[in-house]
Parts: sequence; C-alpha cells; structure tokens
Amino acid sequence: MRNKKFITIMMCAVMCASLFTGCGNKGTTDSAGTSAVVSETGESGSETALDPNIKATLVLATYDKNNVALYDELDIQGRFQKLYPNVTIEIEQTKDDSEYWNSMKIRAAAKELPDLMYNKPFTFARFKDYVYDLSDTKAAADNVYTEGYKFDGKVLGVAEKATQDYVYYWTDMFEEAGVQVPTTWSEFLEVSKKLQDYYSAGKPDFMAIGLGAKDEWPTYPFMEFMPAVESGNGQTWNLLATQDEPFAEGTDIYKTYKKVDQLFTSGVFGKDPLGLGHDQVVSLFAQKQAAMLAAGPWCLESIKQGTEDISNLSTFYLPVRDNTSDEFRTIVQGDSFLSVTKHSKNPELAKAFLEFYFSDAWYPDFIARIGDDSTMTSFPKEKDPIFKASDDKQPDAVLVTYDGGNDDFSNLVSETKFDYKKLGSQMFTDGFDLDKALADLDTSWKAARGKLGIQ
Repeated sequence: MRNKKFITIMMCAVMCASLFTGCGNKGTTDSAGTSAVVSETGESGSETALDPNIKATLVLATYDKNNVALYDELDIQGRFQKLYPNVTIEIEQTKDDSEYWNSMKIRAAAKELPDLMYNKPFTFARFKDYVYDLSDTKAAADNVYTEGYKFDGKVLGVAEKATQDYVYYWTDMFEEAGVQVPTTWSEFLEVSKKLQDYYSAGKPDFMAIGLGAKDEWPTYPFMEFMPAVESGNGQTWNLLATQDEPFAEGTDIYKTYKKVDQLFTSGVFGKDPLGLGHDQVVSLFAQKQAAMLAAGPWCLESIKQGTEDISNLSTFYLPVRDNTSDEFRTIVQGDSFLSVTKHSKNPELAKAFLEFYFSDAWYPDFIARIGDDSTMTSFPKEKDPIFKASDDKQPDAVLVTYDGGNDDFSNLVSETKFDYKKLGSQMFTDGFDLDKALADLDTSWKAARGKLGIQ
C-alpha cells in the first residue's frame, strides 16, 4: 500500500479548515475520467459507464484503529487499483468514536463529508440527508442485516460486521480465586466482589472488572445495551420516545440502571475507574491486572498485542437476568455501516469501492482477520474459539437484535442532552444521586416530547 495516505483527524484542524479554508472533499477527477452525475434531487446516477482509468482520490473516514491497520497490512488500495489503477485511497482516522461523530457532524454542516463514512444504527437519523440510498447495490442485496436496518425504507449503509459483546476473563484467575462463571446478575456481583477481595490484597491497584470510565464510552455494554437485554426488546430506545416518563421507577430503564449503579459503586472497578482510559485498561487486563473486561470482538486484537499468552483467555455473555429460570438474553447487532456521502465528487466511484469492499476481492480476507462475524451470505465465517466459548456456556441464549434508536429518539436525546455513556461515568462520582438524575431526565423528557410534538 505504498501510495495510500493516512490522515488522523483532529477536531481543531477540522474546525479551523471549515472556518478559514473550507477543506472540501479531496475527491478529484481528471479530464479523461468519467465522473458520476448528481441530479438536482441529490440522487446519484451515471450517464455512461464508469471509466476504469478514472483518476481520483477517495476519502474513507473511520474511528477503528484496528481496521486501519488491516487496510495497510492487506493493501486495500493495491487491491482496489486492480480495478481502478489511478485511484488513491485516503484513510482518515479519528482518536475515538466520540471525536469521529463530532467531526462528521461539523463536516456535514459544512458540506465537507468524506466520500465514504461509517455509520451506526443510531446515527442514520443524524446523517440520513447526507448519504445515498444503497438499495440498488449487490453488497446490500447479499447482506443479512439489510432489511432489519433500513431507515425510512432506504439502505443508508451496509453492515461491515455482525457483533456481540462479551465479558473477557482469565480462566486461571477465576480458578485461583475459586469462582465460577456467573449466569445471573446477582452471581455476577458476587463473583466480581470475590475477585476484587482476593486479588486486591496483594495488588492494591487490581480491578475485578476493567472499564476505562475516563473515556465515558466504555460504559456502553452496561448503559447502552443492558436495557435492551433487560426488556428483551431491541427497540428499547424507540419505545422511550413514546413515553413521557421512561426513567420512572418500575420501568426497564430504571431497573437496569439501578443494577448498573449497584455494580459501579461496589468497588469492583478498582480504586480509580475515572482515572483510566480504555486503552490503559486493555493493557492492564492483558497483564492480568484485571480479571474481566466487557467489550466487543474488536478488543481481542488489542488484548493479544498486550500479552504473549492467551491460552487462559475466554469469554462469557454478560448475565443480566435475575434468576436461572429466566431466559438468558444477549445482544446481537449489525455494526459499522459503510455509507456513500452526497458530498462525494465521485459518488459512482465511491459506490464501486463499496461493492469492492464486500466482494471476494477484499471482504473474506478482511473479515477473517477480525473477531466479528460476517454479515455477507456469500462469505460465512466460523466463530473464533474464544467467542464460541460464550455460546457453549449458554447454548439456549436468546438473541436480541439491537436498534440504536430512531429519529424521534435522536431528537429527544439532542433536546434533553441525555447521554447514557456519560451517565454511566457519573455513577463513579462521589455523591452522585441516580434517583434524582433519572427524575430530572423524566421531567426534561416529558417537556421535550411536548416541545417537539412527538406522540
């Protein structure tokens, strides 16, 4: 990948470029190339076939550092240049997903989005006017998550991977402390406390559960996904948008967050959970300074980089249920939806790249190298043994397909400033009153529904 350019996006740089120079999209087409025609309605079309000799630069923005490493290692540009020899692929990477979404929001307003970007289900409402409908692509037709994640009947992105979240743990540490893999929430609390007490006696900085709450977003397995698992409804956030007091006592959200608060205030995250970021915690977990870590499959590579021995590494699904007689539920979702933006100067070329991405020229080698599952019917993938261990422990687990929230929910979040990840971090703050916070949210939520006219 000799000619590919990598760019790290910094918020200040994006803002300054927008204010002073108008960074613009970097896609270019020479006079010999045939660029796509964009109609006045904003839909893309092509008067003639795309010229394979088109000279252009396509910009792909991502927050996934593991993906970026694979783009280089597997030579994504070189492979695409077998189809379009004069096209350069430029990868823009942000520090994390929070910076990414802020950057994309600013760039959308400035009409400076990259040619291709990643979306999540909860960001479709935010960027629906800025990305093309991909219903006519082969990639969408072959993707198992296409129908389940359509937005207003349109395919706004193609799911790159199917993901479930896990609790990584060290089997030898469990054995030494004399604890078993938990199957209920109360057992999870008990196991966490026993691990903390056992190991912190000799390791004052030990964490039964590593988290990295300094970054806020790592609280998502508990704060974002657990309500859907508790209720068994992947549309939980959409349901909230229809209620005036969704955080009131007795609701699934209230029950879930009381459970999380009980866990977060129990001391099992070590002495200073707010003092450590995610990357630090993953490194500490890899060195067995923590016994458990809740995260997605994407975290496995980072763990491997921090240790030479993963022979005792395994996983289990986070147990949210109250009793063993209750059904065991866990989240599954399509993730990292690749979208083509309407700010691309070469939308048909960007679509061609998307088709390439999900073809045998790229996707099988890529998906084989990451922990997540394949989304393509044409390229099935066997689960990594580390993740299959979770299925073996819960063979009858009920899969809850997660939806990150519709347009009404997104508008209410913007109006009320509700941020479940930030709320999770606040639970680690001394004196934080969860009941008051939830009551205040109910008040602002009801007012916002009235103001926005949401029924």
